[in-house]
Amino acid sequence: MSVDTKFLLPLFEGLKAGFPSPAADYIDVAIDLNKELIKHPASTFLGRVSGDSMKDANLDDGDLLVIDKSIRPAHGMMAVCFLDGEFTIKYIKIDGENILLVPANDAYDPILVTQDDNFVVWGIVTSIIKKPKELDDVRAG
Repeated sequence: MSVDTKFLLPLFEGLKAGFPSPAADYIDVAIDLNKELIKHPASTFLGRVSGDSMKDANLDDGDLLVIDKSIRPAHGMMAVCFLDGEFTIKYIKIDGENILLVPANDAYDPILVTQDDNFVVWGIVTSIIKKPKELDDVRAG
């Protein structure tokens, strides 16, 4: 399916995570996921998360990312980077002349990018598509 194709889905707004409410009262519009998630179709890709270095940023193994290669990287953005032959997802931290790739998990250290590294910011993460956790996974912590 092309991103130029409209794929309208009914939108339920006001779904309560607290007390239940009749959801049918809130159906009044449809949204196009292509329009909602993809601002620059020619430069947008999907990527699947592997690993746990960004778990504190709400990225879990298996999540899908919407990645836009046309967005100019800047401090604080979540980016997919190509570093020395591998892709990695990290926050970009610009500290003076230094570029750091910062994980969102205390078990991992930030990575200082040096001039000797083969490094490029491949794209900026614009959306995260998650599957819901099962009850037993939530209760287990």
